[in-house]
Amino acid sequence: MDETDEKRTDDPPLDNSGAKGEPAPQNEAGSGEEEGPYGEIVVVDVDSPELDMNYQRIGAITADELEKMTCLERLYLRWNLIKKIENLESFTSLVELELYGNQITEIVGLDTLVNLEILDLSFNRITEIKGLGNLLKLKKLFLSSNKISKMDNLSHLTNLELLELGNNKIRVIENLDTLVNLDSLFLGKNKITEIKNLSSLKNLKLLSLQCTRLTVIQNLDELTELTDLYLSENGIEIIQGLDNNKKLTTLDLAMNKITKIENIGHLTELEEFWINHNKIADWTCINSLSANKKLNTVYLEKNPIGEDANYRRKIKLAIPWIKQIDATLAR
Repeated sequence: MDETDEKRTDDPPLDNSGAKGEPAPQNEAGSGEEEGPYGEIVVVDVDSPELDMNYQRIGAITADELEKMTCLERLYLRWNLIKKIENLESFTSLVELELYGNQITEIVGLDTLVNLEILDLSFNRITEIKGLGNLLKLKKLFLSSNKISKMDNLSHLTNLELLELGNNKIRVIENLDTLVNLDSLFLGKNKITEIKNLSSLKNLKLLSLQCTRLTVIQNLDELTELTDLYLSENGIEIIQGLDNNKKLTTLDLAMNKITKIENIGHLTELEEFWINHNKIADWTCINSLSANKKLNTVYLEKNPIGEDANYRRKIKLAIPWIKQIDATLAR
């Protein structure tokens, strides 16, 4: 059976770029079809603080219509054919700018947008993080599914709370020391081989490193506020390195090479544990989950123990309070 057929249907996302209800992209980032006429920006209500021009085949950001909107705070231009960020200099009141799913290759033209708090440039063709020097109020930055290879030019964004860099070409976690307000970091689907350089992120609550090249869980000791850790689709063999992460409520270790459930008994806040598609064959270690009294959801399918005819019953016996086993409610 193809691996995608075996995956659970309610996987946590590899990145957070689709968190606002966007459909998953079908083609290469920003590779929208170019046949047919381009659309135009049309302003209906000049007094509105918001303009939504998603899916309009807009080829360029033109100032003619936009200049009528003197109160513009939120501009949505998702899934268009825009190649360059331009003609936004006068919109200094902008708080949110979304250019998800276009054909942008370079971050430019944002210097005057000093009030910007949310910037989404996911699914474009950007190769370098730059052009954000004046965006000191930025709280959420989405750059997933681009062609970025290095984490740099971010150190001045000290108000940043969410950073999304999933599905790029990043090999090393670096240059995050000053982002002390960061609480969500998405780095899944990159070429990262080691968890490191995160010790200054004392307020980090969510860390996603799914589908990278990790083999060891390490260097998480300082992340004592961590509640959600996603490490699925890696090459991890041993559960370790979580001694100080006692606030974890969600732990995703699916699709690794783990043979034993261990070193999580101290995670007394754990509610969801994903360890499907591993190599667990010994029922003894399942009994150890009885120490996790708040555990309500466990994914154990596609392990050798899953072939046991009494698979679900044995899990219920080990964890009588469990509410969900794999994708099905426990009865």
